[in-house]
Amino acid sequence: MDVAFHWLAALRPEAAPSARTGTAPPREERLSLPGRRTVLLRPIAPHDADAEQAFVGGLSLATRHKRFHVGLRQLSPSMLRQMTEIDHRDHVALVAEVLADGDRAVLPPLPLVADARYVRSAEQPDEAEFAIAVADDWQSLGLGRTLMDRLARHARGQAIRALVGDVLPENRRMLVLMRGLGAHTRPHPDGPQLVQVVYELGTG
Repeated sequence: MDVAFHWLAALRPEAAPSARTGTAPPREERLSLPGRRTVLLRPIAPHDADAEQAFVGGLSLATRHKRFHVGLRQLSPSMLRQMTEIDHRDHVALVAEVLADGDRAVLPPLPLVADARYVRSAEQPDEAEFAIAVADDWQSLGLGRTLMDRLARHARGQAIRALVGDVLPENRRMLVLMRGLGAHTRPHPDGPQLVQVVYELGTG
């Protein structure tokens, strides 16, 4: 369950949208999952750099390929900064942090098992590119759907009308999830090796 993100194009400093003020990041939320698993959904922070690197490195090769569309093994220092040092206005990111026995104070930092984010388009400010990845052992528990719901809720409040993501055609799990949320697909401008998923948010 993974959607890639055109990081270098979307996040390079000269292409970043202008900062907006007065926007609160998503709120922290405790989420219970099947199998008596509990996670804390919360905005990512700069101190999550090591945990984010470990999360990406812990993904299977197939999952990393679905997420980044390249043979990435770890994040470069610049990429890691781009993913953790964000404004939570035009670039919003949520992570799922495992709670041991329901308590985040046990053996900090606790591992991250999911990452979901969007970046507002500089050319079309009412659209944003989204990306999501869930650790292999935490898939099929409803975590991806919940993260997409929370991203959409926040984006809708920022006057974003659509979240757009690039998905490999063979990533059927992600396509099924997004279609279940009401998203539609369209041909990708770069060719048939990708599918573009469009999640219209409306005003509800």
